[in-house]
Amino acid sequence: MKVKSSIVGIIALSAVLTGCGGGGLPEANSVNCSGRGMEIALVEFKNNEPARQAFLDKCNEVNK
Repeated sequence: MKVKSSIVGIIALSAVLTGCGGGGLPEANSVNCSGRGMEIALVEFKNNEPARQAFLDKCNEVNK
């Protein structure tokens, strides 16, 4: 019985964590503001120029 409840708990936690990862724009941090992370993050701002510029400004602050 304990094993079954553990498996159910793991599946539920996985579903919750997967749901949290989707949607929203990337935040400016050291990973998203350098190299390949920057390329991937900027794709998310394709049709939102003001948000893209704000992201780049925050990246400049992070990199200082």
